[in-house]
Amino acid sequence: GLVLVTGPTGSGKSTTLAAMMDYANKNRKDHILTVEDPVEFVHKSQSCIVNHREVGVHTKSFASALRGALREDPDIILVGEMRDLETIALALEAASTGHLVFGTLHTQSAAKTVDRVIDVFPANQQAQIRTTLSEALKGVVAQNLFKRIDKKGRMAVLEILVVTPATANLIREGKTFQIPSVIQTGKKYGMQSLDDAILEALIAKKISAEDAYDKAIVKDRFVQYLKTPPDIL
Repeated sequence: GLVLVTGPTGSGKSTTLAAMMDYANKNRKDHILTVEDPVEFVHKSQSCIVNHREVGVHTKSFASALRGALREDPDIILVGEMRDLETIALALEAASTGHLVFGTLHTQSAAKTVDRVIDVFPANQQAQIRTTLSEALKGVVAQNLFKRIDKKGRMAVLEILVVTPATANLIREGKTFQIPSVIQTGKKYGMQSLDDAILEALIAKKISAEDAYDKAIVKDRFVQYLKTPPDIL
């Protein structure tokens, strides 16, 4: 299956993925292969065997590393960046053939992530890709970093989409605009929307109202918390 960690540049995606790899390395008995540009975290083999590939050093591109990876029989593949059609297509192929694939995109929400993957492909392939993605995608974590009010660094705020059969149907049918409402009703599966997570952090006095408003998706929910109302455009 495919798990995507998304967010703007500098939102801590690599750190989240490194934590996931570390957890797998300690708790599973798998072969992990990472493809990165550059390698940011070096994992020593623990319960798993871990191999790192750096683009420009060990391999020409993410796509060529992925093609090679499929011959090495890894259980888990980390793709540092899914930048282009070829890399995304190969990651989907790997995820559909029994590998657990982790990848990153620069999208700000789970729904936009699904759209981004599909929109990379030519129009005549998109119906097929929707079906493939609906079967392969297992989850999306969309994250953003916020400065902590207590000045103790920054904290990650996460949107979490778990692909249930209902979510898979929406992806297959091209109804990704309904994904936010699936997230709202999917709390029992561990789902949460970015705005709900931001609001929770704001009410707990961990982040500022200005930062919350700035990074929220539906900004109207946060106007009441601002000291000075935003400029009306």
